Amino acid sequence: MVVKILIFNLFLILITLSTVLSSKTIFGNANVIDGDTIHINKNKIRLHAIDAPEINQTCNKNSRVWNCGVESTKFLKELIGNNKIECITQGKDRYNRFIGICYKDNLDLNSEMVLNGWAIAYRYYSKDYVEEEEKAKQEKRGIWIGDFVEPYLFRKKNK
Repeated sequence: MVVKILIFNLFLILITLSTVLSSKTIFGNANVIDGDTIHINKNKIRLHAIDAPEINQTCNKNSRVWNCGVESTKFLKELIGNNKIECITQGKDRYNRFIGICYKDNLDLNSEMVLNGWAIAYRYYSKDYVEEEEKAKQEKRGIWIGDFVEPYLFRKKNK
């Protein structure tokens, strides 16, 4: 029994150590690529647990087409402004981008994108921003003012 407890504790230590070693904090001025991707210096960062419309994606409101991808990108640029931001990353995705939660001062940019309706909670990877999405949907903010294809489905359809 003691051996099992020791092995279990060693396993927990290894998991914690691997998480700490794979995390990296990146700080600096951001170049916004789209509503969920930024570059800081040579670091590409995909915002954790959110999915924003692609830059070329359109949405509909009252049978009118509008470029929600451009608007999402514009919102993130305005949110960041000329401020330096800090991204706390946890590893990389299959495209070799860091996955991170980014902050302007203490403001969670990932959360703000979802709360203002310019990104959805990316439930496939995390449930972190589901409450923010529900609030944006109820208040018809951003893309929730009309109809849209979920960004991951848009990417899949337009490969």
